[in-house]
Amino acid sequence: MFDKILIANRGEIALRVIRACREMGIASVAVHSTADADAMHVRMADETICIGPAPGTDSYLSIPAIISACEVTGAQAIHPGYGFLSENARFVQIIEDHGLTFIGPTAEHIRVMGDKITAKDTMKALGVPCVPGSDGGVPDVETAQKLGAEMGYPVIVKATAGGGGRGMKVAASADDMAHAFMTARSEAKAAFGNDEVYIEKYLQKPRHIEIQVFGDGKGKAVHLAERDCSLQRRHQKVFEEAPGPAISPEERARIGNICADAVAQINYAGAGTIEFLYEDGEFYFIEMNTRLQVEHPVTEAIFGVDLVREQIRVAEGLPLSFTQDELAMNGHAIEVRINAEKLPNFAPSPGRITQYHAPGGLGVRMDSALYDGYSIPPYYDSLIGKLIVHGRDRNEALARLNRALGELIVDGIDTTIPLFHALLQEPDIHSGDYNIHWLEKWLETALSEG
Repeated sequence: MFDKILIANRGEIALRVIRACREMGIASVAVHSTADADAMHVRMADETICIGPAPGTDSYLSIPAIISACEVTGAQAIHPGYGFLSENARFVQIIEDHGLTFIGPTAEHIRVMGDKITAKDTMKALGVPCVPGSDGGVPDVETAQKLGAEMGYPVIVKATAGGGGRGMKVAASADDMAHAFMTARSEAKAAFGNDEVYIEKYLQKPRHIEIQVFGDGKGKAVHLAERDCSLQRRHQKVFEEAPGPAISPEERARIGNICADAVAQINYAGAGTIEFLYEDGEFYFIEMNTRLQVEHPVTEAIFGVDLVREQIRVAEGLPLSFTQDELAMNGHAIEVRINAEKLPNFAPSPGRITQYHAPGGLGVRMDSALYDGYSIPPYYDSLIGKLIVHGRDRNEALARLNRALGELIVDGIDTTIPLFHALLQEPDIHSGDYNIHWLEKWLETALSEG
């Protein structure tokens, strides 16, 4: 058993891990930048250590600083949270080389799934359905145009090392391909240092469905059903729910079992999420995230499990604490991401919190590191909180979300709270009739109407 775990992250996810450690009787170490000296995760951890100046590259992304923090504090394991170094295979290898434990999958699994072409080839070999596309990277515009004609337009050009919507461009015709191809390569080079791109068939009105999987690293794995994350802006999720309103029990069991079997075959360890585009009853693999997801609380709500606790158990070499047959869904859960952003253009809005009040009551959970007087630094992601609600069914969850949003107070800065008040007035949200393009089209209309 671990005596002490270092959390290589900040904000609400660092708090989430600290809470799991405390329940398990494990001491926690919070690392922080100089800008986060007064952050809530620093206040709540058993030990704290400053690892560098404000920029993430000099602190939360500094592998030597994090390894040194483990050596100074005597931490035996590192939980990466999400973002920062959570999917960095080199980081995991260095951790292992120093005799420490990474709470997550192996460096090899992160490396394989971190390259979208290799991930797709691996999943296809494991029986996971994939989007039709190029076999590997595409070297030039001429090849891209030929592939587009063979697949049929529209197609999407994607960076092999991409994420967060960067290095992704749609080509509606052969005439569009040159611009889409060169722009995607340029963005990929700037964002990831790798300009390789590949091409996939562009689905017209898909939903974004992701399957939560969990493996013990020894050939056993389970799935914890799906989350629907279709409401997105610039490929960034803003509203997630479980189970998906468009997925039947038969489809859930089919794709869930395929995913669990796939990760069991490769001896995957810990939490993972296999993401799909879903259209006309078919699932198409797009990527696998080898970490805990931002939206993991909705899965925890409907299954009554602690995914962070399970991550720690698996990292200690213990078996999964539940079998597939023991996992039973209960009700419906929704999460909305509260960002420090000014509408309508979603410009970052850091600053001092003059008043903060978290909603409460039955079926309401607020994951946030905010407090009265806290100053949100301008150096990091704009996510400042996640509001999660759980009800007996989707209608109750939506009603509870509406009530909880009315109780939530975040004063002193601009936030995206008004966005969710507006979305809850839309019939399509209540019916669940939306796809990955719905939110951006809705925002265009809302902005044009003033």
